[in-house]
Amino acid sequence: MPEPTLPVPVPEAVGKLYDEILHEELSYGFVNRQLHIGFWDDPESETPYEEAAVRFTDVVIERLEVDATAHVLDLGCGVGGPGLQIVERTGARVTGISISEEQIKAANKNAADAGFADRAVFRHANAMQLPFEDESFDAVMALESMVHMPDRDQVFGEIHRVLRPGGRLVLTEFFERGPRKAERNPAIDGFCKVSMVTLPDVDDYVPMMHRSGLRLRELLDITENTMQRTFREMSNALTEIDRPVRFQLSDLLGVDEFGCLLAVAGRP
Repeated sequence: MPEPTLPVPVPEAVGKLYDEILHEELSYGFVNRQLHIGFWDDPESETPYEEAAVRFTDVVIERLEVDATAHVLDLGCGVGGPGLQIVERTGARVTGISISEEQIKAANKNAADAGFADRAVFRHANAMQLPFEDESFDAVMALESMVHMPDRDQVFGEIHRVLRPGGRLVLTEFFERGPRKAERNPAIDGFCKVSMVTLPDVDDYVPMMHRSGLRLRELLDITENTMQRTFREMSNALTEIDRPVRFQLSDLLGVDEFGCLLAVAGRP
């Protein structure tokens, strides 16, 4: 039986989704302004989600290889947590974009509250058509934002355009791990539809990067360090929230074919 085709995300609809999520104040585990999954160096450790979410961003920052002279683009910046962490850790200047206007308002407020408004600026923009001049950035970071893009090739082309020669891209996103089963787990389809997400094939990453002019440097499956612990922690937190939720994350517990990858690329 062929797998059902998931709808292609529409940027405006994705922006509205995140506007609504922000207003619903679904802060279950989304702490330290980190709207993403956690990373546990030891999946069996007792490290709380709050620390693991910060560690996830640090794993990406380490691979950006930037310092205080750099200008970093945060592609899909959320409410600014990872971008502000870059400023704090490295001193680099950060420009973040999101398709959600409410996230941008929150991110700029968070930058001001942290005293980093002079180093971190967030603006409403579509990653499919970046509003920046060629070779504007030394590095690009994309945490779980590529999954919302209707055309990854177009976004990679835009990233190549705005990166300076020698610049780096570091991204994380969800993907469907192999070996694929005869029928995809319905929890995966449920999550993708509610979250407006499409899952890439990991084998497509090398040709996608090469078509855009980027050179793939690292491609890691970090599922074991991220996914099931995050689902468990968030599912536990959701049970304490007395309001309807969009998707039961507990449905993904034990679904190890729903994975997370980390990719590093550079512009030659």
